[in-house]
Amino acid sequence: METKILLENGTNELEVLEFVVDGNSYGINVAKIREIIPYSPVTPVPNAHPSVEGIFMPRDAMITAIDLRNCLQRGQSQPGGLFIITSFNKLDIAFHVDSVIGIHRVSWVDIIKPGATVTTAEDGISTGIIKIDGKLIIILDFEKIITDINPETGLKVTEIEALGERESVEVPILIAEDSSLLRKLIIDSLKKAGYDNIIKAENGEEAWEYIVKCRDAGTLERDVHLLITDIEMPLMDGHRLTKLVKSDDATKHIPVIIFSSLVNEEMRRKGEELGADAQLSKPEIGNLVKVIDQLLAR
Repeated sequence: METKILLENGTNELEVLEFVVDGNSYGINVAKIREIIPYSPVTPVPNAHPSVEGIFMPRDAMITAIDLRNCLQRGQSQPGGLFIITSFNKLDIAFHVDSVIGIHRVSWVDIIKPGATVTTAEDGISTGIIKIDGKLIIILDFEKIITDINPETGLKVTEIEALGERESVEVPILIAEDSSLLRKLIIDSLKKAGYDNIIKAENGEEAWEYIVKCRDAGTLERDVHLLITDIEMPLMDGHRLTKLVKSDDATKHIPVIIFSSLVNEEMRRKGEELGADAQLSKPEIGNLVKVIDQLLAR
């Protein structure tokens, strides 16, 4: 099953693939999927994480297979089912699932953020919940699943130390990131790099409301010098936020950096069409600081 669905830029919509593991429905953003193939035997890797089934080589490229049933604490998967091969954070990973139901087009506004009774911000692997035909579909945080298996795939905060001593500046930077854990890591990293004046927003809508408030109050030049945004966020995604900023004569001068695990060739084209000034994959925290330096002419 090939996934070649393209959405118009900046519409605040996404395509969610619904799949089944142990009788329960889960979802993944289609933008993360490279292809879906039938299960094939894998070669176990000695001393690997319990959720790593092994490795295999479709089309002469080695891919790690992850047992999603094990990640969800529902035992071990058996041979059969499907592999959802994903591409994000510059990694190609296959997730073993039981079956695939289909694809739903939804708005980010319709995605419900999991409450504290469902998951904690730091430990949960759900980024949202959608209701389709009376059925709840849990959207999984695949970046966190992979980072939990191998922390080296997450933000490389050690890159900040390699930048050496830097002076602190009070340049106001607005960051839109829905993951509280990633938001904290990014803000801590930027502060270590000398950028102390960080305004945080939990999604694109909150960031846009702050920009509009500053615009209407005439304080935009003082209060927002640069915007960093994720792509996947509830209520309003980063592409819609970028489109709003760059299509408003009063705000289009604000440099926008898209900092997301979804930055691939296709997404990069979308970001360029929307007017993003820079686009980086989420592990590249050191490069993020360097691009901020350039855009702000530090």
